[in-house]
Amino acid sequence: MKQLVVLLMILTSISAFSQRPDGQKRNKGALQELSVEQLATLHTKKLTLALDLTESQQAKIMEISLEEAAFKKTRHEEFRAKKESGEWKKPTADERFEIASARLDRKIAHQQKMKEILNKEQYHTWKELNLKRAMNGKKVMQREGRRG
Repeated sequence: MKQLVVLLMILTSISAFSQRPDGQKRNKGALQELSVEQLATLHTKKLTLALDLTESQQAKIMEISLEEAAFKKTRHEEFRAKKESGEWKKPTADERFEIASARLDRKIAHQQKMKEILNKEQYHTWKELNLKRAMNGKKVMQREGRRG
């Protein structure tokens, strides 16, 4: 009986310490420290490997990736500055609608640009990759107790 109690205590302590603390975030710092050009280059190379892009396609996608990376970087810096200064407040329903609408407009425009650059097979593969990435992100958010 005594051994059973000791065994249960050991198992309980191991399981308690193996859990990740709530405040700890995933390590995204490595990508945030990269420049816009480095992020765009990495994105273009990943797409080149996945879609077997030609040189002209790589150049066009590099331009698009630079625009996207620059936009994301500036948005992130603005948000961080607002949060650190204490100016950030939870957006109203109308503001959330405007933000979501603008984000979807950017996605539609990005999708149209990619459709012009890629052939049908590459475009289909690209859509599948985006869907997998979106579903993975949704799973991660649900697992971490955020939205999704």
